[in-house]
Amino acid sequence: MPIDADALADRRHLKRRLTLWRFAAVGALGLALLILTMQNQTGFHGAQIARVEINGIILDDRPMQDLLEKLRDDSGIKAVILSIDSPGGTTTGSEALYESVRNLAEKKPVVAVLGTVAASGGYIAALSADHVVARGNTLTGSIGVLFQWTQLSGLMEKLGLEARSVKSAPLKAEPNPFSKPSPEALAVTQELITSSYDWFLALVVERRKLDPKTARKLGDGRVYTGFQAVENGLVDEIGGEEQAVAWLEDVRKVKGDLPVETWKPKRPEDQLGFLAARAFGEGFARGIVSLGGKTLQTKTLTLDGLTSVWQADAQ
Repeated sequence: MPIDADALADRRHLKRRLTLWRFAAVGALGLALLILTMQNQTGFHGAQIARVEINGIILDDRPMQDLLEKLRDDSGIKAVILSIDSPGGTTTGSEALYESVRNLAEKKPVVAVLGTVAASGGYIAALSADHVVARGNTLTGSIGVLFQWTQLSGLMEKLGLEARSVKSAPLKAEPNPFSKPSPEALAVTQELITSSYDWFLALVVERRKLDPKTARKLGDGRVYTGFQAVENGLVDEIGGEEQAVAWLEDVRKVKGDLPVETWKPKRPEDQLGFLAARAFGEGFARGIVSLGGKTLQTKTLTLDGLTSVWQADAQ
């Protein structure tokens, strides 16, 4: 049966309306995903206390530094809690984090809450806060700097192997794993460590209001429990986030009933993983992110340069 002109026009009109609704639905979905992805990066929020997590190995982390700068300039952020659970990392990375937090603290009160471990570079992060809270059995301290290399000269001698090099000067690329270090090489390496260690100790003296002699005595590389750290003046009080918020309210006059929201650095791999997880599930998202090359986590497998990191002896 032939279709009259009015029916054909109605069909075309209905098709156009359905197409418009489809575009609107897709646009709304895209907008919702964008809001979910960027909700803590736009400043579109009420007054709150920001929680920033310092977890794992500390590196020279540009996204984290950018986040701390955003929090500094965000009028809705009334204070920042650093939630630290880290054995440390590179000394340079710890230095960069320390400076970023101190820059933030010029405008916003900052309190550190120490978790299972906040040692070495993790303790440097704690020093950047205006107040430090630790659990009684938190492991903290480990004030010191480390430079390690694997010495393979004995093994190579047994295997009949020899590594040769041509150098511009005797101390170039020293110490190295293929030959026993000379006294001069060990001496300049010790000078390197001492310079960085003196910087670390100076932070302890300044931030914890200790005299240099006491700081050096405490800074012999050992770790302390939270109880011991409070007793020795390395930490302010025992507790957790509740005590941190109470300090902010009592001392810095920040409203104690403000919500505490977690803020995370914006990383390209995190954005990709978020969208993939929304669309295809967590397992697929982990696979996609791992295909993208080195992430912050995989970069921690090798630490170059001086390190301020603590780990228990495996023996």
